[in-house]
Amino acid sequence: MTAKTNDYIKRRGLVETNDAEIDNPIFRAEGYEGTPALGEMDNRIGEALRVARERQGLTRPDLSPLLGLTTQVYGRYERGEAKLHVTRLVHLCEILGFSPLELIFAAAPHLWGEAQEEAETRYRLMRHVEQLPLEKTKLLLGVIESFLATEQSSPAST
Repeated sequence: MTAKTNDYIKRRGLVETNDAEIDNPIFRAEGYEGTPALGEMDNRIGEALRVARERQGLTRPDLSPLLGLTTQVYGRYERGEAKLHVTRLVHLCEILGFSPLELIFAAAPHLWGEAQEEAETRYRLMRHVEQLPLEKTKLLLGVIESFLATEQSSPAST
């Protein structure tokens, strides 16, 4: 690897790991309890899909034709046996009315913070923001941008 790549790995705090699904070593960010395998993240996504589907009162046979899939094929997503492509994720969000953040948070909450409490707080905030009407969203954005400008100009942040 190049020095630039090594510097990037160090700066991002990535760790080298092996995963059963990939032949070569890969670099990942560690989670709160180690680095979950890619297959485990697929299982977490599948569970979140099942919850979203049930929240709408739908069975797999109800949902599958809306996606152009057989019940068996859709079931593979919920069981974590099939990889969910981003386009399929968008389609599921449209049909089931959930945010893509739900599935990503279910799979990798460590992306939202260094500790579980921080991640859960940030995720809750984003969920609330998604529900705000446009005018309140604009007001909140102004407040947040003011906080960030103050933080960036503060001598303690440099």
